[in-house]
Amino acid sequence: MSSLFFYIVDVFAEAKYTGNQLAVFTNTASLYSEQMQQIAKEINYSETTFVTSTETVSEGYDVRIFTPKQELPFAGHPTLGTAYILQKEIIQSSVKKILLNLEVGQIPVTIDDTNAAGEYLWMQQKAPTFHQILDSQTIAEVLRIQSQEIDSRFPIQAVSTGVPFIIVPLKTLESVKRIQVNKEKYFELINSMDAKSILVFCPETYKPENDLNVRVFCDYIGIPEDPATGSANGCLAGYLVQYSYFGKPEINLRVEQGYEINRPSLILLRAEQKGTTIDVNVGGKVVMVARGEFL
Repeated sequence: MSSLFFYIVDVFAEAKYTGNQLAVFTNTASLYSEQMQQIAKEINYSETTFVTSTETVSEGYDVRIFTPKQELPFAGHPTLGTAYILQKEIIQSSVKKILLNLEVGQIPVTIDDTNAAGEYLWMQQKAPTFHQILDSQTIAEVLRIQSQEIDSRFPIQAVSTGVPFIIVPLKTLESVKRIQVNKEKYFELINSMDAKSILVFCPETYKPENDLNVRVFCDYIGIPEDPATGSANGCLAGYLVQYSYFGKPEINLRVEQGYEINRPSLILLRAEQKGTTIDVNVGGKVVMVARGEFL
């Protein structure tokens, strides 16, 4: 195996060393899947991506996503972080849109450099689909909270925009903070489900300018808790519109995640009902941290 060039970025980050870490390898067309998996395990971030075509294929760039344990068909922060590296290091010019060819399909990423707060990248996710509804007592036991801490006005439901997540509405930030996943109950629950990860959220936040607080638990794929999860928040965006959580058919929100594990992150959500489907867009900043070479 020849030397491989890689970059480390923080995604959904307002500054270095916040948000969710991502390693992006750019010259990987010759790698086998097993080699990619070994490298992702060595990096040991939530995800590592491999750009397997530095020339466009069907107007997009072929990209594969791996956790330390397995390949994923789609993930949010790897999509934004990889698009950022493609623009800065491969394309090396200002573009408004980049297409990523992922296993789940082609995902467009748009780049907004008109915001006074800095450059934001936005991905349009697949339309959400809604699946199994779960009972509150089962989830309460998994999260080690009381069932009355769950907001019974809204369902506990598996939702997917490419990767399914169990969405759990809680009432208070105090409940969110106290969660300690019961791994035995967790693995028992997901054994018979397509959704393997859990997103909990509440309308109370650490920062007053934010709209929701979120935590995401993904032990099944080797991530006990994720600091910023674009795919899960895309599912959340669809859920919020589907059930009129804010009493209207569209949302434009600031979501905080990762505070409980000292990786504060900011994820922007836009979604609206369009006919029989829900249009979902997830955005955030990307910050370059390092570049290097695997020998």
